[in-house]
Amino acid sequence: MKRRHFLGLAGAAGAMALLPGVALGFPRLRLEAAPGLERLELSSAEWRERLTPEQYEILRDHGTEPPWSSPLDGEWRDGEYRCAGCELPLFESQMKYDSGTGWPSFFTHVEGHLLSRLDFSMLWPRVEYHCARCGGHQGHVFSDGPEPSGLRWCNNGLALSFHPASPGA
Repeated sequence: MKRRHFLGLAGAAGAMALLPGVALGFPRLRLEAAPGLERLELSSAEWRERLTPEQYEILRDHGTEPPWSSPLDGEWRDGEYRCAGCELPLFESQMKYDSGTGWPSFFTHVEGHLLSRLDFSMLWPRVEYHCARCGGHQGHVFSDGPEPSGLRWCNNGLALSFHPASPGA
Protein backbone atom coordinates (compact mmCIF):
# COMPACT_ATOMS: atom_id res chain seq x y z
CA MET A 1 0.00 0.00 0.00
CA LYS A 2 1.34 3.41 -0.92
CA ARG A 3 1.99 5.83 1.92
CA ARG A 4 -0.52 8.43 0.68
CA HIS A 5 -3.29 5.80 0.48
CA PHE A 6 -2.46 4.68 4.00
CA LEU A 7 -2.53 8.28 5.25
CA GLY A 8 -5.86 8.85 3.50
CA LEU A 9 -7.37 5.77 5.13
CA ALA A 10 -5.92 6.74 8.51
CA GLY A 11 -7.42 10.22 8.14
CA ALA A 12 -10.84 8.79 7.27
CA ALA A 13 -10.67 6.40 10.23
CA GLY A 14 -9.68 9.29 12.50
CA ALA A 15 -12.60 11.37 11.27
CA MET A 16 -14.98 8.47 11.95
CA ALA A 17 -13.55 8.15 15.46
CA LEU A 18 -14.26 11.85 16.00
CA LEU A 19 -17.92 11.55 14.98
CA PRO A 20 -19.15 11.36 18.57
CA GLY A 21 -17.37 14.65 19.22
CA VAL A 22 -18.71 16.21 16.03
CA ALA A 23 -22.14 14.89 16.85
CA LEU A 24 -22.27 16.90 20.08
CA GLY A 25 -23.82 19.73 18.06
CA PHE A 26 -26.81 17.78 16.79
CA PRO A 27 -30.01 17.53 18.81
CA ARG A 28 -30.47 14.39 20.85
CA LEU A 29 -34.15 13.56 20.57
CA ARG A 30 -36.15 10.59 21.71
CA LEU A 31 -39.55 11.13 20.21
CA GLU A 32 -42.40 8.76 20.99
CA ALA A 33 -45.75 8.38 19.27
CA ALA A 34 -48.81 9.73 21.08
CA PRO A 35 -50.65 7.03 23.05
CA GLY A 36 -53.36 5.40 20.96
CA LEU A 37 -52.02 6.68 17.63
CA GLU A 38 -52.68 3.88 15.13
CA ARG A 39 -50.03 3.16 12.50
CA LEU A 40 -51.00 3.30 8.83
CA GLU A 41 -49.34 0.42 6.97
CA LEU A 42 -49.63 0.36 3.17
CA SER A 43 -47.80 -1.57 0.47
CA SER A 44 -45.46 0.22 -1.94
CA ALA A 45 -48.13 -0.10 -4.65
CA GLU A 46 -50.75 1.49 -2.37
CA TRP A 47 -48.38 4.36 -1.52
CA ARG A 48 -47.68 4.90 -5.23
CA GLU A 49 -51.44 5.19 -5.87
CA ARG A 50 -51.88 7.66 -3.01
CA LEU A 51 -48.85 9.91 -3.64
CA THR A 52 -47.36 11.77 -6.59
CA PRO A 53 -44.00 10.38 -7.80
CA GLU A 54 -42.24 13.34 -6.14
CA GLN A 55 -44.05 12.81 -2.84
CA TYR A 56 -43.25 9.09 -2.97
CA GLU A 57 -39.55 9.87 -3.46
CA ILE A 58 -39.53 12.06 -0.33
CA LEU A 59 -41.96 10.28 1.98
CA ARG A 60 -41.08 6.65 1.19
CA ASP A 61 -37.51 6.83 -0.22
CA HIS A 62 -36.13 9.61 2.06
CA GLY A 63 -35.56 12.06 -0.77
CA THR A 64 -35.16 15.83 -0.49
CA GLU A 65 -36.75 18.48 -2.66
CA PRO A 66 -34.63 21.37 -3.96
CA PRO A 67 -34.53 24.45 -1.70
CA TRP A 68 -36.97 27.26 -2.55
CA SER A 69 -39.08 24.88 -4.65
CA SER A 70 -42.03 24.57 -2.25
CA PRO A 71 -44.78 27.19 -2.06
CA LEU A 72 -45.19 26.18 1.60
CA ASP A 73 -41.90 27.92 2.41
CA GLY A 74 -43.72 31.22 1.82
CA GLU A 75 -47.06 30.16 3.40
CA TRP A 76 -47.89 32.46 6.36
CA ARG A 77 -51.65 32.06 6.84
CA ASP A 78 -53.07 30.61 10.06
CA GLY A 79 -53.62 26.89 9.83
CA GLU A 80 -51.95 23.55 10.23
CA TYR A 81 -49.41 21.54 8.32
CA ARG A 82 -50.28 17.85 7.95
CA CYS A 83 -48.40 14.83 6.67
CA ALA A 84 -49.08 14.54 2.93
CA GLY A 85 -49.16 10.77 3.31
CA CYS A 86 -51.82 10.39 6.00
CA GLU A 87 -53.04 13.90 6.99
CA LEU A 88 -51.76 13.66 10.60
CA PRO A 89 -51.23 17.23 11.92
CA LEU A 90 -47.49 17.78 12.42
CA PHE A 91 -47.10 21.55 12.83
CA GLU A 92 -49.26 24.61 13.48
CA SER A 93 -48.67 27.92 11.70
CA GLN A 94 -47.58 29.56 14.98
CA MET A 95 -44.64 27.12 15.06
CA LYS A 96 -43.29 28.22 11.66
CA TYR A 97 -40.52 30.74 11.04
CA ASP A 98 -38.41 31.92 8.11
CA SER A 99 -35.08 30.09 8.41
CA GLY A 100 -33.75 31.43 5.11
CA THR A 101 -32.90 27.86 4.03
CA GLY A 102 -35.57 27.49 1.34
CA TRP A 103 -37.54 24.80 3.16
CA PRO A 104 -40.54 25.23 5.48
CA SER A 105 -39.04 25.41 8.97
CA PHE A 106 -40.57 25.12 12.44
CA PHE A 107 -39.18 25.60 15.96
CA THR A 108 -41.36 22.86 17.47
CA HIS A 109 -43.93 20.25 16.43
CA VAL A 110 -47.20 18.65 17.51
CA GLU A 111 -46.17 16.43 20.42
CA GLY A 112 -46.39 12.70 19.75
CA HIS A 113 -46.83 13.08 15.98
CA LEU A 114 -43.19 12.76 14.92
CA LEU A 115 -40.57 10.04 15.41
CA SER A 116 -36.82 10.47 14.96
CA ARG A 117 -33.77 8.41 14.09
CA LEU A 118 -30.12 9.03 13.31
CA ASP A 119 -29.31 9.40 9.63
CA PHE A 120 -25.74 8.78 8.43
CA SER A 121 -26.46 9.13 4.68
CA MET A 122 -24.27 12.25 4.48
CA LEU A 123 -21.51 10.52 6.54
CA TRP A 124 -21.94 12.80 9.56
CA PRO A 125 -24.90 12.15 11.85
CA ARG A 126 -28.13 14.06 11.40
CA VAL A 127 -31.47 13.61 13.09
CA GLU A 128 -34.12 12.59 10.58
CA TYR A 129 -37.79 12.71 11.53
CA HIS A 130 -40.85 10.86 10.30
CA CYS A 131 -44.62 10.98 10.68
CA ALA A 132 -45.58 8.84 13.68
CA ARG A 133 -48.67 7.44 11.90
CA CYS A 134 -47.42 6.44 8.43
CA GLY A 135 -43.65 6.60 8.86
CA GLY A 136 -43.31 9.11 6.00
CA HIS A 137 -39.96 10.92 5.89
CA GLN A 138 -40.45 14.63 6.58
CA GLY A 139 -36.99 16.14 6.98
CA HIS A 140 -34.19 16.75 9.48
CA VAL A 141 -33.93 18.67 12.73
CA PHE A 142 -30.95 20.91 13.51
CA SER A 143 -29.70 22.83 16.55
CA ASP A 144 -29.65 26.25 14.86
CA GLY A 145 -33.27 27.31 15.34
CA PRO A 146 -34.77 30.22 17.27
CA GLU A 147 -35.88 30.33 20.87
CA PRO A 148 -37.67 28.94 22.74
CA SER A 149 -36.47 25.52 21.49
CA GLY A 150 -33.27 26.39 19.63
CA LEU A 151 -34.28 23.75 17.06
CA ARG A 152 -35.00 23.97 13.33
CA TRP A 153 -37.40 21.33 12.06
CA CYS A 154 -36.49 21.57 8.36
CA ASN A 155 -39.32 19.97 6.37
CA ASN A 156 -39.82 19.03 2.75
CA GLY A 157 -42.81 21.00 1.47
CA LEU A 158 -43.98 18.06 -0.67
CA ALA A 159 -44.21 15.94 2.49
CA LEU A 160 -46.82 18.36 3.90
CA SER A 161 -50.28 19.59 3.08
CA PHE A 162 -51.43 22.96 4.42
CA HIS A 163 -54.95 23.42 5.81
CA PRO A 164 -55.95 27.05 6.48
CA ALA A 165 -57.70 27.82 9.77
CA SER A 166 -60.58 29.56 8.02
CA PRO A 167 -62.12 28.23 4.81
CA GLY A 168 -61.37 30.38 1.79
CA ALA A 169 -58.37 32.00 3.48
